[in-house]
Amino acid sequence: MFLSKYYLEPGSGIRFSREQASGFAKQIAGDFNPLHDPDNKMFCVPGDLLFSVALAKLGLSQKMRFTFSGMVNDETTLLFHPDGTELVEARDHEGKVYLSIQRSGETSVDEDAICSLARSYVEFSGRTFPHILVPLMQQEDVMINPARPLVIYESMEIDLDHLAITQPELELTETSLEVNGKKSRARLGFCLKQGGEIIGSGTKYMALRGLRPYNQEAIDKIVHDYMQRREQ
Repeated sequence: MFLSKYYLEPGSGIRFSREQASGFAKQIAGDFNPLHDPDNKMFCVPGDLLFSVALAKLGLSQKMRFTFSGMVNDETTLLFHPDGTELVEARDHEGKVYLSIQRSGETSVDEDAICSLARSYVEFSGRTFPHILVPLMQQEDVMINPARPLVIYESMEIDLDHLAITQPELELTETSLEVNGKKSRARLGFCLKQGGEIIGSGTKYMALRGLRPYNQEAIDKIVHDYMQRREQ
C-alpha cells in the first residue's frame, strides 16, 4: 500500500518520523499547515495520516467516527486497543488516548478499496485551507491569528451505503462555522460519489483558535504565504 513509506512499525506499535509525516501532508494530502513542517517546534502528525493508517490496520467499516484527542509527534508510539468490536483506541505506552474510532456495519479489508478511499478523502481534506475555511471566516467576520494560525483537526465521520468502492469522489455539500469568542468549530459536510451515484456521506470537524476580527489584508497575506509555501 502507498502508506507503507509514511510510518514505522517498531515492535507492535506505530511511529512517524517528522520527514514521513511532513512528506505525507505535502505529497499526498496537499496540506501545507506549518504544524507539519519537520523543523516546527509544535510539530504534529497530520490527522489524515492517522486516519489512513487506522483504515489500513483495522479495515474499512460502513459507519466510522474518528475523534482526535491528542497531538502525535515523532516521539509517540501508538498501539491500537480494541474495546469490543465497535470501539478502538490508539494509545501510547502510558495509556494516553490520541485517537478513538467508533465503527459499525460491515467491514472490508480489501486493500484497493481502503487505498482508494483514503487517497480520495485526504485529497479532499487537504483543500480545507484556504478554499473552504477562508470564505467561512469572512462570512462570520473572524479570522485566525496570522502570527500563530491554529487550525486543529477535531473529528470526522463517514457513512457508506456499501463497501464495493473503486474510485470514489468526494464533493462538498454544506459548511458552517460556529463562533464562540476566540474559538470556533467548522463543520464541513460532504458526499461520496461513484459512477455519478451517491454512495455515502460524511462530515469533518475542525477547531479554530485565537480568533480575531476579520481583516482582508491580513487574510490575503496568510493565503499568499500559504500558496507560496505550496509552490516551493
